[in-house]
Amino acid sequence: MDPPSAQRREVGGGPDERVPGQDGLDWLAVQPDSAQLALLVTARDEPGTLYRISEVIYAHGANISYIATSAVGETQIELEDVRDRGSLVGDLEGLDVVHSVTPVPSFQQIFGKRVIVMGGGAQVGMVAQGAISEADRHNIRGERISVDTIPLVGEERLAGAVRAVARLHRARALVLAGALMGGDITSAVAEIQEAGIIVICTNMAGSLVRTADLVVSDPLEAGVMAVMLIADTASFSIERVRGRRF
Repeated sequence: MDPPSAQRREVGGGPDERVPGQDGLDWLAVQPDSAQLALLVTARDEPGTLYRISEVIYAHGANISYIATSAVGETQIELEDVRDRGSLVGDLEGLDVVHSVTPVPSFQQIFGKRVIVMGGGAQVGMVAQGAISEADRHNIRGERISVDTIPLVGEERLAGAVRAVARLHRARALVLAGALMGGDITSAVAEIQEAGIIVICTNMAGSLVRTADLVVSDPLEAGVMAVMLIADTASFSIERVRGRRF
């Protein structure tokens, strides 16, 4: 399997070009490329089950780009380089530990790229509002962008959460909102930038403003710009604005 930073790269990551509502919900059940496949596997919850499933996938020469297991024995597995989908599904269904195998849309198809918003105070809600409004505009045009937010205060808690963004599936941009951030938070931001995460912050005291890719005074605008920077349906690049303050 690929390292966490590589796992964030989704298969079939471009915008859906169909007209919204044209095909109802039928398109959700269809994979965009025969070489890419997402499966929901229901199996016995016992030691060795995941090993046996991954052994079959390995035998078919496919690569696991994402995997997540729930508490009810369900595992969503997203694969790439699948040469024979029918044969792979049949071999998985043939395992005595597996109850069912169902092709499903990938999380990229449903939820798309993610903007993460963190910090404290009313600014967090305003950033989220701006991001959601802008994501709505792009998603109507076929994009898939989702927004996640968590209010947090304290250097240690924020730094830990920032570092975790690099491990979040589909995370593309982080917005930090607050009055004062620096120290280990700044170090954590530099680390996730190396993993390819775009970091935006509101104008605040502390060293973070010198490390973030972009500083935006208006929290609503910070959310809007975060979405624009990762949307395929926007003509906007971080390289045009990196290091600037708005």
